[in-house]
Amino acid sequence: MDVTVFRQKPILGIIRGVEASQIKPLIETVIEAGLETLEITMNTAGAPGLIKKANKAAAGRLTLGAGTVLTIKDLKLALKSGATFIVTPVLVKEVVEFCVKKKIPVFPGALTPGEIYQAQDAGATMVKVFPAKFFGPEYFREIKGPFSNIQLLACSGITAENMKDYFASGASAVSFGTSVFRKDWLRNKDFKAIGQAVKNFIDAWESLDKKWK
Repeated sequence: MDVTVFRQKPILGIIRGVEASQIKPLIETVIEAGLETLEITMNTAGAPGLIKKANKAAAGRLTLGAGTVLTIKDLKLALKSGATFIVTPVLVKEVVEFCVKKKIPVFPGALTPGEIYQAQDAGATMVKVFPAKFFGPEYFREIKGPFSNIQLLACSGITAENMKDYFASGASAVSFGTSVFRKDWLRNKDFKAIGQAVKNFIDAWESLDKKWK
């Protein structure tokens, strides 16, 4: 992952619980909708194979990473499969330390001010604030008071309609998952609906004046 490029369109899609047969149409769908960065969670059955399949389908058109990485074993499997960045739900120090040493972008999860600081101190590329939806944009504004230099990724409850508030309150990036990659849409192969939902995020980002940047 080129973090500088990611910051130009700081929107991360999160895929969890998908099947191998869904990967190719999903990849084409999100690319067509304008998404540039996607993670596949390691607690998805067969995740390493799915990451490989996604990389083949993307053919360099999409930056792919691995999420829900909780162990060194999963980290190494993800990297071997072609993941170029790592996301964790909490701070797993050995995972972050490995990534920092190998210069792999890493986004550890945190919530409280203390956890956020510890994640940053460990070497986070950005700190994933999770679950953001229970605290909202104002929480980001408060966190950025004492921690103005910490880059924050908002995760959980972010919509195309409220993402502006998160960015304006100090988020450096946002993410979306099951609200877009809905089980019923995947089950019914409704890739058109998924594509439109992704495009809503991209259009919302493009429409922002970005005065905070």
